[in-house]
Amino acid sequence: MNIKPIKTEQDYQDVMDRLEVIFDAKKGSAEGDELEILGILIEKYEDEHFPIGFPDPIEAIKFRMEQMGYNQTDLAKIVGLKSRASEILNKKRKLTLEMIRLLHDGLKIPTEVLVQAY
Repeated sequence: MNIKPIKTEQDYQDVMDRLEVIFDAKKGSAEGDELEILGILIEKYEDEHFPIGFPDPIEAIKFRMEQMGYNQTDLAKIVGLKSRASEILNKKRKLTLEMIRLLHDGLKIPTEVLVQAY
């Protein structure tokens, strides 16, 4: 296959079809090298054309709480009040800058995730 940049949807489909054919190629072989290069080209194309956005801030908080075994009382210790924690989790209260700082520090959630509108 003649390797070239992926510029169109058809180019992308052609590369994906070729990838299926050589998917099990041995590392270090000609097809293995081609597979590696195609992987890089596909990743670049997908990053530009199918970007993955950040998760919803409240869903990120809930997910992180679950990972850490936290409940609403634990969240209240971070944001100050149990009623405030409930309002946040139920999307009845917008996150303030101070809450974002507290959640970032307490739950280690990136600020880029927390500052999004929801």
